[in-house]
Amino acid sequence: MGLFSSSSSKSIVGLDVGTDSIAATEVRANGTVEVVGQGIAPLEPGVFREGEVVDIEALSAALKKLFSSNKLSQNVRLGIANQRLAVRVLRLPAIADEEQLETAIRFQAQDNIPMPLEQAVLDWQVIGASQAASGEGQIDVVAAAARRDMIDQMLAAMRGAGLRPVGIDVAAFGLVRALAHDPQLTAAVPSYEERIAGEGEGQPQAPAWLLCHLGDVTNLAVAQAGNCLFTRMASFGLEGMAQRLAERRGLTLEHARQWLAHVGLVAPVEQIEGDPEHVAGARAVLEEGVARLADEIRVSVEYYNAQEGAVPLQGAVATGPGTTLPGLVQRLQESLGYPFTSSRPAALGHLDDVTAARLTLSFGLALER
Repeated sequence: MGLFSSSSSKSIVGLDVGTDSIAATEVRANGTVEVVGQGIAPLEPGVFREGEVVDIEALSAALKKLFSSNKLSQNVRLGIANQRLAVRVLRLPAIADEEQLETAIRFQAQDNIPMPLEQAVLDWQVIGASQAASGEGQIDVVAAAARRDMIDQMLAAMRGAGLRPVGIDVAAFGLVRALAHDPQLTAAVPSYEERIAGEGEGQPQAPAWLLCHLGDVTNLAVAQAGNCLFTRMASFGLEGMAQRLAERRGLTLEHARQWLAHVGLVAPVEQIEGDPEHVAGARAVLEEGVARLADEIRVSVEYYNAQEGAVPLQGAVATGPGTTLPGLVQRLQESLGYPFTSSRPAALGHLDDVTAARLTLSFGLALER
């Protein structure tokens, strides 16, 4: 099973597994996109860590319970985001024959993707066409590779729950699709044949946007016209903050998460109800955490900007549970110096803000490419 997989089924469940919870959104496409089911369930500590399965049987049991209790379809597309996934944009001569193109992509990927390809699942998409200085046509291809053993563990957990994996996708690509309702982020994408022919050449270049999914980890993507040009997963996120607070104040992880959400980064600590030491401790962890998050994002943006042909960023769009934490997005904007906005998929508008934020990524994973 390759990455970027799609399915002809009209009802797909996008699945986003995090360190502390699982989110699933069922989408039915029949001319329009309709959310027909969803569910969020907690995960016990140690089952899933930094984007990888640690306990296959425990994850299978949690998935089985979630899908059964919410009566969700068993056709599932899973998103992956971890350190054993690599995404690169490759520039190649325009090759019309797809078999020859795939051979060229695999040859160039060997030098650009930091893992042995014989131990990986590799997939690719053409995302743009241009003209070299010599006048010859060239194309940009996004190639993604993931360690096969990591994929196999994910699939084993899903199948152990009785689910039917119909696709595996890079989580960042699902994030881009989730925000497709926002016209500033997406535009009509020409077909492969149109790209090879160079249609649209000479038109103004669409802007690029930084997408930040703030969850238990931080998933970053640079998107242009509905395409993902760059992605990186930073292992630090809300869960790291909760763990730090739990250790300092002798709290359970669940209580630490609740304190972080209660305290936030807006109200003066003396005006916040609750144990003053817990309040002060939560605020200190949040201050430290947002500074580290800003550093992680800054380093990622600098790395992206250093790449040849990097499209300048217009601004940043934040999604995920972190956007519901008072003041977090505003602090990131102040630290990084460019505009941040928060966004939710329009199809999740009937849900409360916290639920919609947690389901954003799984919703995008359920959508067809």
